[in-house]
Amino acid sequence: MPEHSGLRHWVERSWYAPRPHPALRPLTALYALVTGLRRGVYRAGLLRSTHPGVPVIVVGNLTAGGTGKTPLVLWLAEQLRARGRKPGIVLRGYGGRQRAPRVVRADDDAQQVGDEALLLARRGICPVAIGARRTAAAQLLADSGCDLVIADDGLQHLALRRDLAIVVVDGERGFGNGSLLPAGPLRESSQRLRSADVVVMHGE
Repeated sequence: MPEHSGLRHWVERSWYAPRPHPALRPLTALYALVTGLRRGVYRAGLLRSTHPGVPVIVVGNLTAGGTGKTPLVLWLAEQLRARGRKPGIVLRGYGGRQRAPRVVRADDDAQQVGDEALLLARRGICPVAIGARRTAAAQLLADSGCDLVIADDGLQHLALRRDLAIVVVDGERGFGNGSLLPAGPLRESSQRLRSADVVVMHGE
């Protein structure tokens, strides 16, 4: 375990160095090929995005790691509730063993549903659903009475069709060395900002 942790820290440090580490560049080319093909498959209609029938707001980022998405998701849910809407939050449930879509309860086990999902559920602002298939989890929220779905960290999840895309950018670290994973921190090119509906800068 310590060896894996040391490797992860080395990779993350290289993301914010002036130039990508040359040893990681071949893997970045492979990553770019795979993600490009995946987008192309959706663009060509060979795989289809599905919609739960209520508006979907996706909050995500372009870089690996946290950029302040979850606080923004909570703020959005609070603002929407104050305006009479019935939002629900959907996320993958990373860190938990649960794969089937389900609504998270405040007394759930974090090992089943994941720490982040449990934290959101315990805030009690609105229903929270998880699932390996986020489209099914979003549909579960819509079927249970939510009139709007907020997807936490769903920008690259193309199976869920969205009505509004919000990209959160780390104002302090930006896009690092500007390379795609694993040579850099980018999940997709920074050109993606051009198609975002809203860009939020988190921090200075």
